Amino acid sequence: MLLGAVLAYEAEDGRVAVRLSEVEAYRGVGVDPGSHAFRGRTARNAVMFGDGGHLYAYFTYGMHVCINIVAGVEGTSAGVLLRGGTVVDGLELARARRGRSTDRDLARGPARLAQALGVPLAANGSDLLAAPFSLEVPVAPLAHAAGPRTGISGAGGAAAYPWRFWLPGDAGVSMYRRHPKSH
Repeated sequence: MLLGAVLAYEAEDGRVAVRLSEVEAYRGVGVDPGSHAFRGRTARNAVMFGDGGHLYAYFTYGMHVCINIVAGVEGTSAGVLLRGGTVVDGLELARARRGRSTDRDLARGPARLAQALGVPLAANGSDLLAAPFSLEVPVAPLAHAAGPRTGISGAGGAAAYPWRFWLPGDAGVSMYRRHPKSH
């Protein structure tokens, strides 16, 4: 389980580490209509078809980078979107990257998390167990809650996909937003 794991990234301007408090799981081809890989392999999602433990980064809304951890084996397509967390190292640098954000909101939400860490789109495909990344997972799973994914329209955002996981009461968990078009 990735909840409670600490992901760190060492950029040119310094290191920031975030303890993960919220994630969403995605399956792939023909299985999960919420997944970028649902319709098959493309140039954008090719990393999702690689080995687990690598970074799948993508650009969204023309301005944000979001990051996922590939969770499958070569040839399959699965990933875990990193939705929220709490900065545990590099707080001043995360504050500088995020501007006027409150400390609670520094990494609360997928685009904010990537920005606080300083992970660029060019890091797509990187091994998360090798520099400039580090990933430390908890020894045992933490108590957590599960529910529908947030912000996904159509079937992929419905209750049939309770693949959003979070640490109840953790400040790094984003506000749940049901997509207006979800069932």
